[in-house]
Amino acid sequence: MNTSTAPALQAGAHTHDLRRSIGEPRALRSTLLTVGAWIVALIAAVPLISVLYMLIIKGGSRFSLDLFTELPPAGFELGGGFGNAIVGTLVMVGIAALISIPIGILAAIYLAELAPTSRLAAVTRFLGKVLTGFPSILAGVFIYAAVVLTMGTYSALAGGISLAVLMLPTLVLTAEEAMKTVPRKMKDAALGMGCTRTQMIWKIVLPTGLPGILTGVMLGIARVSGESAPLLFTALFSNYWLHSTTEPTASLSILIYNFSSMPFDNQIELAWAASLVLVLIVLVFNILSRIIGRSKF
Repeated sequence: MNTSTAPALQAGAHTHDLRRSIGEPRALRSTLLTVGAWIVALIAAVPLISVLYMLIIKGGSRFSLDLFTELPPAGFELGGGFGNAIVGTLVMVGIAALISIPIGILAAIYLAELAPTSRLAAVTRFLGKVLTGFPSILAGVFIYAAVVLTMGTYSALAGGISLAVLMLPTLVLTAEEAMKTVPRKMKDAALGMGCTRTQMIWKIVLPTGLPGILTGVMLGIARVSGESAPLLFTALFSNYWLHSTTEPTASLSILIYNFSSMPFDNQIELAWAASLVLVLIVLVFNILSRIIGRSKF
């Protein structure tokens, strides 16, 4: 036999070892786990799909331009809309973002770059993780005592501060993880070229970790957009357009809560439509977070 063909014959003799057999314990276990995961995912998707279906059917039937331009109707009135609630929701979420984003990014810089192993950093991480599961109604009670009683009135500003309290932990923890993903070699190279630590953070860490930071911002905004409990104690509600951040203001979540308990068909239909709009707003922010998280700046 030609010695040059021996390795080829030996390789061909062992090719059957690389084939996957369904009867093997490992392959069988993998197949069962895969099928089980798909079954669990489908079961979990049933409630979500059913809720979305009901929102589209019942809320979509009332969709019109009037919903976004008119004020909520009184009890026996027909028609109307919730334009003031959309404006109030966006304003309070904007206030929350203006408060939490600068504080969250600065806190993340301290945790990730300035003193990652300090006692203060450890305590801050622990409190941030605790606050991610913090009941939202307690944030409303806290801001009610600290801001509403001090100002003497419910306001969009108090509502925005309560949402900022809920948004801040998500932003801090996500931004810190995003900054930790920046390669150590890039930081050392910047410091080796003569950059100060501030310049290194500003020119290297923040631009490189920007997609992850923006993802945390979007996730935080998506979380607080549908909150209602803290707004009951801080912003309350209003049937009029917002003219000042120091006055009570409407929000979609509180409007849904109020209208869903009324015995009038028109208000119940508006509650379904407002629920669909709120879901769409949250969905947009979640999609933006996914897109930004996968992008490279």
